Amino acid sequence: MASALSPPRVPKPKPKPKGALPSHYHESFLEKKGPRDQDYRKFWAGLRGLTLYFYKSNRDSQHVEKLDLGTFVKFMDEAPWGSAQDPGIHFSLVLRNQEVKFKVESLESREMWKGFILTVLELRVPSNLTLLPGHLYMMAEALAKEEARRALEVPSCFMKVSRVEAQLLLERYPECGNLLLRPSGDGAAGVSVTTRQMLNGTPVIRHYKVKHEGPKYVIDVEEPFSCASLDAVVDYFVSNTKKALVPFLLDDDYEKVLGYVEADKENGESVWVAPSAPAAPSPDPAPPKQPPPAPVKPVSGQDKRPPLPDQDENYVIPIADAPAANYVNEDVLPPGRPVILKPKRLAKVQAKPPKPPVMPKPEPRGLNGGPARKPAGSSAQALFPTTGLGDVTAELEEKLQRRRALEHSAGRAGDQRGHLGAKPSSQK
Repeated sequence: MASALSPPRVPKPKPKPKGALPSHYHESFLEKKGPRDQDYRKFWAGLRGLTLYFYKSNRDSQHVEKLDLGTFVKFMDEAPWGSAQDPGIHFSLVLRNQEVKFKVESLESREMWKGFILTVLELRVPSNLTLLPGHLYMMAEALAKEEARRALEVPSCFMKVSRVEAQLLLERYPECGNLLLRPSGDGAAGVSVTTRQMLNGTPVIRHYKVKHEGPKYVIDVEEPFSCASLDAVVDYFVSNTKKALVPFLLDDDYEKVLGYVEADKENGESVWVAPSAPAAPSPDPAPPKQPPPAPVKPVSGQDKRPPLPDQDENYVIPIADAPAANYVNEDVLPPGRPVILKPKRLAKVQAKPPKPPVMPKPEPRGLNGGPARKPAGSSAQALFPTTGLGDVTAELEEKLQRRRALEHSAGRAGDQRGHLGAKPSSQK
């Protein structure tokens, strides 16, 4: 279904050989003056279909201007000016949106242009013009060519789709129009017209049959209407609905090949050249993608280790012995930590200081000559059970024992004096 909804591709005509002139129903020199022109300009003009083409010379194959005759209204003849400066014959072509003036060399040339233009517009040879039998025969040939062209030519809103596909196209692309021509569903040679309009927010779909009877197309309505071509059928629906119906046209009318006009160096003719498209440069290869950085996992405190020293440098880190303890207010500081010297500076390992000699401890004696009892916790092991600094604090222990011995001896002496003083008082 998706492929059926795409617009049908019409094969483009093959390009003509270099220097080939286009075929026209009638052609000759013609002077033209448009609404914006200050004076007449001379062209080589040619009529083909419903279009009048203008060329710079009769050897050019590419036109420089063109005039659409689809909006033709009437012809207007002007009386000869009778001037020696301008002996030409003038007439005007009145269109729906503008008026274009022409000038030819003779009355015969004017009647020829008018006759051919009316033939392709009305699809009949005019009988109210001053023409020779040879001229009428040439116009009859032009009429046959135009009828054959229109039989093969279809409007831009004609698509080879079914009824359902036509409805879907009008529904999906409302901005492209609301009138579509399609082949007749009954297999006949005629066509059908499908329209889609909105009525109070509700889509209204209508289908109309167009019969092909000979060279004419007959619209099958209450009062059948005959048209000379499918373009006339489309114009009938548009004009009779006050332009509420718009022919469906997808935006696909762009050229795919670049072309330009170039002058031939040999004969000076202008030709249309379509150079071959240069090969598109290959895009630069994409740079290789860098791998994403590996996520950094947080290192726990246990896994943190100091960086290893450089292997090229030999470091010697001596560890000194613990220094002697210092005392502040008779308190012993905790033992010192090992001292690590700075790297790259080798220090001499100091010898251990000599230990002080251990003197024998004098035992304090009491008044009765017996050894004084040591209070609990007075020994060095009690004060320093695990420090191993007994030798260092021997002097302090000795002083403490002496002080306690003196205090003990003084206390016993006081007791004796009090006892001796109490005896005399009792004797009295």
